[in-house]
Formats: sequence, C-alpha cells, structure tokens
Amino acid sequence: MDNVLDILIDIASTPALLVALIAVLGNVLQKKDLASTVKGGIKTFVGFLVVTAGAGVIEGSLAPFGEMFQVAFNMQGVVPNNEAIVALALTKYGTYTALIMLTGMVFNILIARITRYKYIYLTGHATLYMACMIAVILSVTGMDTIALVVFGGLALGLANTIFPAIAQPFTRQITKNDSVALGHTGNFGYALSGLIGKYVGNKDKSTEDINFPKGLSFLRDSTVSITLTMSVVYVIVALFAGNEYISENLSGGMNYIIYSLQQAGSFAAGVFVILAGVRLILAEIVPAFKGISEKLVPNSIPALDCPIVFPYAPNAVLIGFLTSFVGGIVSLAIMVMTGTTVIIPGVVPHFFCGATAGVYGNATGGVRGAVIGSFIHGIIISFMPILLMPVMGDLGFQGSTFSDTDYGVTGIFLGNLANSGGQLLVIGGILAVLAVLLGLTFFGKKKTATISE
Repeated sequence: MDNVLDILIDIASTPALLVALIAVLGNVLQKKDLASTVKGGIKTFVGFLVVTAGAGVIEGSLAPFGEMFQVAFNMQGVVPNNEAIVALALTKYGTYTALIMLTGMVFNILIARITRYKYIYLTGHATLYMACMIAVILSVTGMDTIALVVFGGLALGLANTIFPAIAQPFTRQITKNDSVALGHTGNFGYALSGLIGKYVGNKDKSTEDINFPKGLSFLRDSTVSITLTMSVVYVIVALFAGNEYISENLSGGMNYIIYSLQQAGSFAAGVFVILAGVRLILAEIVPAFKGISEKLVPNSIPALDCPIVFPYAPNAVLIGFLTSFVGGIVSLAIMVMTGTTVIIPGVVPHFFCGATAGVYGNATGGVRGAVIGSFIHGIIISFMPILLMPVMGDLGFQGSTFSDTDYGVTGIFLGNLANSGGQLLVIGGILAVLAVLLGLTFFGKKKTATISE
C-alpha cells in the first residue's frame, strides 16, 4: 500500500508527468488516434521538462546573486524559501502531506464539477507545498487522522479552485481567451497587481511597445535586453561583494566580473528556454484538455504554472522582477529601521512571482501598471511572511517561512483559526468557504467562472 501511495505521490508531484498524463487522457476521451495521443503526451512531457530546465538554469544563476547581495550589503535575516521549509516539514508530516495532496486533488475536481469555478489545478509541486503547510497547521488542532486528511484535502481543493478564479479576469486579459488559467502560489499577488494596474496605469502604453531610439532598436529583442540589464545588475552587486569573496566562494577562481557576466547570460538563457517550453506545452495541453472538459468536468480550464504568461510580455517579465526586488529592498530597510524580523529578499520568489506580477500589471496598466504593481507585490511578499511566521514558529519552524502570497493568505487564515478555536473553528471556517462557493454558484446571476465578476 505504501509503495502504491509513493508512486501516486511521485506522479502527482511531478508536473511534467502529471500534465502529460492529463494530455493523454484528454486525447483518449476525444477518441483521437494512437499516433496523435502519443505525440500529444510526449510533446507535453518534453515541454514541461524544457520549462523545468529553464527554471533550473535561472535558479542556478540567481543563487550566487543572492549570496553576493547578502555579502555585499552585510545583510542577515530570514530568507523565505518554500523548498527549505517543505523539506524540513516532510520529515515529520510526510504521510499527512501525501494524503492531503491526493484528497485535495479529488476535491478540486469535485468542486470544479459542482460549482461554476471550473479550474483544474495542474501544478503538482505547488499542490505538494500547499498540502504540506496545511498538514503542519491542522496537525496541532487535535484532529484524528481521517478528519485531518478530509478537511485538509478540502481546504487544499478550495485553495486550488479559488486562487486561479481570483486571477482569471486578469489572466483572460493577458491570453485573450479562457482556454487556460494560472495555477501558481502567487495568484493573490498577481490579481492585486492587475487591480493596481487597472486603477493607476495606462493600458495603452504596454511594456512591449517601449520605443527605443533607432540606434538601440536591438533592445527590442527580449533576450538582448534581459542579458544587458542583468549584466549591469550582477556587476554592480559583484563590485560591492568584491573579487576576493566571489573568487574564493562562488566562481572557483574566475574573475568576479567575468563570472557575473556569465551568470547574467545564464539568466537570459533560462528565460529563453522557458519561453520555448511554454509554447510547446500550450500547443498540446489546451486542445487535449477539451476531452476532459467534455467528459469529466464540462467547461473545465487547466490551471498551469506561472511561466505560461511569460511569452505574452517578455519585457514585463524583466521589469516585474527588478521592481519587485526593489520593493523587497525597500521593505528590508523599513524592517531594519522598525526593529521587526528582517526578511532578506529571496531572489527566486522575486523573479518568478515578481515577473508574473509584472505581466499582470502590464495587462491592465501598461508600463506604469507593471512597475507599480510589481513594486507593491515585492513589499507584500516581504511583509506577509512575517505574519505567517508565528503560525509556523509555534510548530517548531522558527526562522523558516513560505514566500508566495497564496501561502500567506491560506496559512494566516487557517493558522489563526487553529490558534483561536482549535479544530471546530478550523472545520467551520473551511465549510464556510465551501458554502460561499456553492452559494455563488447556485444563487449568482452570472455563469462566468470568475470570483471577481
């Protein structure tokens, strides 16, 4: 039994394999021929591996940048890291996490079936991380195993339905259709960025329409502009960190300026690879998903990882990352001055979440929306972990916390319920959220599956 569970968890937490199987299932339900079914599954599988490889290249180039930044400016504090806290928590809550994850995926499908919110969350690793956080929080309420798995799974299913729905009005503006949704753990922040862009930006002045002087027209190529911009950023931080530290600890003896330029180029290469992989995935998964929509969950929409929106506004990706990171630095300065817990800007969350926030801000408010929306987003993912830390700290995870906004919203909600009233209040809160979704479905006047509308 344990071996079967382990296999199911491995499949569910491996996005490339999970989404490939979904593509195969969709083609089978559409009764496509064997060749088309196999091709769709393989191309989706490879596409996700391409995206994963690109993300790995980016994370590899950002890791030394984070170290250089801390050394350059002598910063010490908590660095929010999803992988680190999950790895720590799984040693104690691994079984609960696995069962909540599988139960949550079932509840996600059931909720999509019976409500007007038709989002099927396909980002396996994000589901695993959210399941882990829920397992940790609910474990202190005194629930027995069955109740913890059932209500933890229901909470996860609700989160994986609600967050794509919150962002969908803005996702639709980016993609120009309803064929795909965003399934990532920063949807609350992305929706907020889109809302900010709507009210403070100018939609007609997109980041993708930036006019460069004729002699600088080559900057319109996103690969070129990303490489040059990141080269400047890396070199500036490297100058403050110093050649001695970088040569001895990071570059293996390579000159610190050359090393910085190499890492900047690797960053741009990672973005290029991600964009290529996303195009490959979307070309296969969206048509294949029609089979699931027609047979299992009518009108269902696949919710995929945040890089799916990157090809729509590559300039906004870079602008969003940089301004979100600046928001993190400003937040750090405020924390130092006010004497609170210091959250060191995590370069990886500021890239993936900040870049995505930039795309959403740009969709509704152009350049100004991308800049302001991402900057505010950077501040939010800096201060929200401070609010989440007491919830995790009481459970023995002092010094660690989750970074993205959806973890913060879900964790603070469930954690405060758990600390205030124990399991009864937690169960009541989860059921109340479900009742709201059912009420909006059965008594709402509109049938469009977006919470914001």
